[in-house]
Amino acid sequence: MIEVTAVDAFEDNYIWIVRQKGNANVAIVDPGDEDPVLHYLHENALIPEAILITHHHRDHTGGIEGLLQHFQVPVYGPRLERIPHMTHPLGEGDKVVLAHAQLEFQVLDVPGHTKGHISYYGHDSLFCGDALFTAGCGRIFEGTPEQMHNSLTKFASLPDHSYIYCAHEYTLANLRFARIVEPDNTLISQRYQETAAANARGEGTVPALLSLEKATNPFLRSHINIVHAAAERFSQQKLDSDADVFATVRRWKDSLD
Repeated sequence: MIEVTAVDAFEDNYIWIVRQKGNANVAIVDPGDEDPVLHYLHENALIPEAILITHHHRDHTGGIEGLLQHFQVPVYGPRLERIPHMTHPLGEGDKVVLAHAQLEFQVLDVPGHTKGHISYYGHDSLFCGDALFTAGCGRIFEGTPEQMHNSLTKFASLPDHSYIYCAHEYTLANLRFARIVEPDNTLISQRYQETAAANARGEGTVPALLSLEKATNPFLRSHINIVHAAAERFSQQKLDSDADVFATVRRWKDSLD
């Protein structure tokens, strides 16, 4: 069994520390800031074996240099992006095998948020950076809506019992939008209430099961008739494909942010 710990950074970022239960060797995912990571490692007597990066944005990479001043470890990241101090460029089909930490991840190409965004999947856990969020997805900064839709479809094909470890605590805001798209979806309403209560207690809401995402995340539901109809009402035009529905729902969300 792996243990995944969230290290909070900035206003709403999550840096993930991943290890096998009882193992002091860890992987660090998307360290945007080294200070909270160094504190956590010291307090728990942990030894990093590798740094895993999903994409080039500074809030995911800003702590790499500081960590390397303390630990000489490999830096894995997307081969199509410039990552500071990257030693192992990765793409679709590659594997990350960390012998001491006893961790192994498959690499998925998931462009859309950025052109070269990758994710790491292993041990029934998906570390997806800013491609997929709990109840939402990342903005499309460098890729295309079609690329992002394809990336999310790839996520949806993973086992339903997979846990989604995204890099931001955006769940409540995303569910507000999900309720607009599907006002009669009782699972969305229930999840909204539970998320609001958790946030009020100062608790995070990541990770989430993929099965829950597929039932409540509008960006994974472009193939659902109710979402298709809602997107057509918003756009006031006929939409011919799931990709068109996704692009419309993404544009709809952007217009409200």
